[in-house]
Amino acid sequence: MAKVLIAGRIPEQALSILKDAGLDIDVFDDSGALITKDELIKRVADKDFLITPLSTQVDKDVINSAPNLKLIANYGAGFNNIDTDYAKSKDIPVTNTPKVSTTSTAEVTCGLMISLAHRIVEGDKLMREEGFSGWAPLFFLGHQLAGKTLGIIGMGQIGQAVAKRMHAFDMNILYSQRKQLDPTVEAQLGAKFASVDEVIENADVLTLHVPATPATHHMIGAEQFRAMKDSAMLINASRGPVIDEGALYEALLNHDIAGAALDVYEHEPKVDDGFKSLKNVILTPHIGNATVEARDAMAEIVAKNTVAMNKGEKPDYIVNAVTL
Repeated sequence: MAKVLIAGRIPEQALSILKDAGLDIDVFDDSGALITKDELIKRVADKDFLITPLSTQVDKDVINSAPNLKLIANYGAGFNNIDTDYAKSKDIPVTNTPKVSTTSTAEVTCGLMISLAHRIVEGDKLMREEGFSGWAPLFFLGHQLAGKTLGIIGMGQIGQAVAKRMHAFDMNILYSQRKQLDPTVEAQLGAKFASVDEVIENADVLTLHVPATPATHHMIGAEQFRAMKDSAMLINASRGPVIDEGALYEALLNHDIAGAALDVYEHEPKVDDGFKSLKNVILTPHIGNATVEARDAMAEIVAKNTVAMNKGEKPDYIVNAVTL
């Protein structure tokens, strides 16, 4: 009987699919704590398949400890937690769970945008701690988004989903990525293609939807913050390392930009204490796809990919170009 290690708790429906396929399942469950590297190496040693959450690092040592490993199914749209090149050298496919996170992540991005512009989180804190003396014409003013320019860097599925929603808010959409969208899609989204520099310079709100790669590491840093409007706001629900957080903190402190909302962090799960002291920052705990609907769909993908590999079939969403 083929053996599967699930390196952290995931929705129950994944276990049902695996059990129905007759697989032997080992689930690491330590009340929400992440599995340690030593424990992962120990538990995966005799396994044929590894299902791992995005937060768990699967490096060369882990891969070498499992001589029978046939698949690493990452529970997440990203896969920078896995040494995909080394897995490929061992002919081990790595899969992810794209697409199903699109709606949830787009909704969270838009929610952060609206909350930051209208100071909703800041207002909630005020009401809980101090209260207020009543409505006044110049009290607690934010900014409406209608008529403002939304700059999107990375116009894949999530970027387009954000554009669609904020176009309905009457925002002007300016975007940049390697390849321009089809004109028909641009028209539907009310989006205009521009260079990265043009997007950064013209955005009233800048949102990032790019993967974490060497090319995108610190793509937004001190130079970019100086180029942004001092009234601009930054949203990041993609990957933490695409922003130089030290430079972001200085930009916020010096009012080079007006505010930021972060759902991901450069040294996640650690959050720089400096951000916690700033009123013009919203911090959320990587909840971009933290919905029942998205997480259930992700569970179904990793389980079905594992079953497919056990049957000798090709799984979906291979990210490291292993030929099967």
